[in-house]
Amino acid sequence: MKLLLPDSVDLNPDLPAGVTAVRYAVNRPIPGEHTDAEALVVWNNSGDQMRDAAQRLTRLRWVQTLAAGPDAVVAAGFAPEVVITSGRGLHDQTVAEHTLAMVLAAVRHLHVLVRAQIGHHWAEEMRELQAAPATAQFYTLRDAHVVIWGFGGIAAALTPHLTALGARVTGVARSAGTRHGVEVVTEDSFAQLLPTADVLIGILPATPATQHALNADMFAQLPAHAWVVNVGRGATLDEDALLDALREGDIGGAALDVFETEPLPADSGLWNEPNVILTPHVAGGRPLGASALISENVTAFQDGRPLRNIVER
Repeated sequence: MKLLLPDSVDLNPDLPAGVTAVRYAVNRPIPGEHTDAEALVVWNNSGDQMRDAAQRLTRLRWVQTLAAGPDAVVAAGFAPEVVITSGRGLHDQTVAEHTLAMVLAAVRHLHVLVRAQIGHHWAEEMRELQAAPATAQFYTLRDAHVVIWGFGGIAAALTPHLTALGARVTGVARSAGTRHGVEVVTEDSFAQLLPTADVLIGILPATPATQHALNADMFAQLPAHAWVVNVGRGATLDEDALLDALREGDIGGAALDVFETEPLPADSGLWNEPNVILTPHVAGGRPLGASALISENVTAFQDGRPLRNIVER
């Protein structure tokens, strides 16, 4: 079996006998001599490159994406009989760290201080800002209420960091219960939950059901000081509604790592909003444990056993 590995990440999987690994460039079409591959690993491939692979790799039987969300691979148009597996779990720790960094940057106003540094301005006024009555509800994570919508592996990795800093965390998922020591409720509880939230973190996958789930109705239920953080998928957040909420003062700010259109267009109003923190879809950055996942799934594929992280289509 021929397995194609991307050149966009350092991979060294242990492969069983009979499997040949070939490295390919993610920014160019796969060479003709390798279109007979039965398995393809993707990471940071462009949409055009994956669509080309879906058409030309006629012997393909399995695609392993190292991304937590498989939406880009699903959209590429691989044949229905091609099994797709995701990189769920490979980014839990790194995305959790990035999300924590964004929340801390918001609560400590680091975005304001960075601008002051660029202007060589000693921001003495920040002392008054931190002590002002208007910031009394959100100047520290201690006793802050953080609501995480999409309580999976990333949320499980993030929660201990938040609670260690004194925050109270509530999860929102499709089923209620207690997970990792955290109360998890369903969306039916939003009317009671959101008015008490200091931070709303979205870690939702991109599906028809989650399109613009973070929308004007959600923002209207938040306190005026609350921040919205999105590290899930850009399609889950209504950017126009977010801009309106920011400009009307309905929410305190937003920290975003993902966007509906990437790169974020230069004319997007998000660039110039004073209380918006933007990062260019880098929360994951490096899939931790990717080689081990590939090794596990290659062996399972060869043995005819179920693969890990199969994507239902």
